[in-house]
Amino acid sequence: MQPRPAFDQPVDTRKGPILYVEGVSVSFDGFKALNNLSLYINDGELRCIIGPNGAGKTTMMDVITGKTRPDQGQVYFGQTINLLALQEHEIARGGIGRKFQKPTVLETLSVYDNLELAMASNKGVWSCLLHTLNGEQRDRIAEVLHLIRLTAQARQQAGALSHGQKQWLEIGMLLMQNPRILLVDEPVAGMTGEETERTAELLTSLAGRHAVIVVEHDMAFVRSIARTVTVLHQGSVLAEGSMDKIQNDPKVIEVYLGE
Repeated sequence: MQPRPAFDQPVDTRKGPILYVEGVSVSFDGFKALNNLSLYINDGELRCIIGPNGAGKTTMMDVITGKTRPDQGQVYFGQTINLLALQEHEIARGGIGRKFQKPTVLETLSVYDNLELAMASNKGVWSCLLHTLNGEQRDRIAEVLHLIRLTAQARQQAGALSHGQKQWLEIGMLLMQNPRILLVDEPVAGMTGEETERTAELLTSLAGRHAVIVVEHDMAFVRSIARTVTVLHQGSVLAEGSMDKIQNDPKVIEVYLGE
């Protein structure tokens, strides 16, 4: 399998964060979805993003991943890679993975085959499936299966998994592409209590090796994993800090936590 196409320069984090979102504004038919938003994520950081509906959380992720172009502002991957100059597929292959709220696994294929396909997402489906994996690739799939706790389900059809297991599989599929940044949208929506706990353990274990940005409404879940929390409101950062600081911020209580 051929390696994922890389940027023409390495991601440089020697002088600061791995992700810069600076002064970004986005308008849709006169509505400002993002309003001079600035956000900085460090390499290996676990960051939770919260805020009321319409705060700009999805638009923020759309801008970072190249789906939406801002009216103004800058978005950099490390100090030198301008994400606004790249297409969606280039950003995904270059090291920024996004998991949407609804799982998008290939349900008729096995868990193992889903991971194998994700490892070679730049190749055709059949050429990938007919390709013989080398030892290093098999080891990587085994490692990810263990990490997402689906080793026992490796040969099971993905469509037979529970909702939570499908979410873990999709996270595993992103991990097969070795991202530097993972954007995870409402990962525990619809999960059982046990699945939620396991998801908290999984995302916490990923921090350090990856920068993990979690957008979530479930405050109990956010409290269980939060290191730094950013609160968005009307397209801007309303507050940022530890969960204790956020929970006691009068502005946050007024516009969000008091709902």
